[in-house]
Amino acid sequence: MSCVHCGFCLDACPTYRLTGDESDSPRGRLALMRGVHEEKLSLSGPDANAPGGVGYHLDRCLGCRSCETACPSGVPYGELLEHFRDDQEAHTQRKVGDSLLRKSLLMLLTSPQKLRFALSAGRITGGRIPAPAAAFVGLPSDTRLPIPQDLAAASASMPIFTPALGTKRGAVVLLTGCVMSVLYSPVHAATVFVLAQNGFDVHCPGEQGCCGALHGHQGALADAKVKAKGLIDQIDGLDVSAIILNSAGCGSFIKEFHKLLAHEDRWADRATAFVSKVRDISEFLDEVGPIPMTHPVAVRATYHDACHLRHGQRIADAPRRLLKAIPSLNLIECADPDQCCGSAGVYNYLEPEIAASVLSAKLDTLLATQAELIVTANPGCLAWIDQGIAKRAKQGKLSPGTKAPVILHPVQIYAKAYGFPS
Repeated sequence: MSCVHCGFCLDACPTYRLTGDESDSPRGRLALMRGVHEEKLSLSGPDANAPGGVGYHLDRCLGCRSCETACPSGVPYGELLEHFRDDQEAHTQRKVGDSLLRKSLLMLLTSPQKLRFALSAGRITGGRIPAPAAAFVGLPSDTRLPIPQDLAAASASMPIFTPALGTKRGAVVLLTGCVMSVLYSPVHAATVFVLAQNGFDVHCPGEQGCCGALHGHQGALADAKVKAKGLIDQIDGLDVSAIILNSAGCGSFIKEFHKLLAHEDRWADRATAFVSKVRDISEFLDEVGPIPMTHPVAVRATYHDACHLRHGQRIADAPRRLLKAIPSLNLIECADPDQCCGSAGVYNYLEPEIAASVLSAKLDTLLATQAELIVTANPGCLAWIDQGIAKRAKQGKLSPGTKAPVILHPVQIYAKAYGFPS
């Protein structure tokens, strides 16, 4: 009801920019949500997921929350979307393949053990999903899993405790998550190194499990609450001043645990206290003041704002300040740095055509900078943009004589500037 229909959200919305369909805009989707709330429209029945149906247009939303940044009325679009998707999954009638894909993605991506097994098995096909299976669940025939060249290194465990170096400034805990712990352990290693260099003891409990972010974003709020409570239980006993994350999507969701558990008497206060300590790694370093980064990193770089860092957590300046403080690093802004890349959790699997179109526009802006390095702070962005660049390189669509840019998490660049050996 707080939406005043001003339209500021339209240009901020990737799907509206792509389709020009009002129902694919935040304003249009809010109208559909209101129709359901007033019992004029339905989330159930065969037409709900057909073009023009409420479910159809909710499914096409990336959940990037760029509309929240643009909205002068403060509409909590992301929170509304999660609750409507939860209601949608309870009532909608999906095709068998679509339902199987959604459940399989949640089961696979939120379990490090299952994901490691799937990636190991996927080496047989080079990561390609067999064509019959892809067709059954509605995926393009060239869909691949993002298999690291060195899976053992990508999923290496972190030390349970790493002591501060130099003058101790405090103690923190690093949340390692699901996908990050399997695909991006080098990011965790860089995070631990940077924190220790800055005088912080780093606790890193093993096999922490899922925070519930993917469940919450995909209409499984009951499961998300279970995951949230488990994480709070595991971390609460540690005597730390901050809870550090390097996954933008997880950080955005965890920072809203107090909303997720607001109506659960035994958990509301605990969730609020937990959330008060949660910080993204760039946010934390910027707050405490980093020790000088003295090792030059001579590279031309550009920065892509992960949606849940910029729009969910409202963190845009901190990583840029830190990158600009690195000797010899030349940071070039790309056009529309805050526009989504199309990954959006599991969106690139659920809505592959739109995701590919959104990615294409993002790659155009990133590659136009002629950067040697692309920096972004979310695992989905890292994997999806990397796949897109590799595909263009294979098709010979990069500028003649140019190398494909490397893509890294910002904390990996900070670590290099502190002399990280790898």
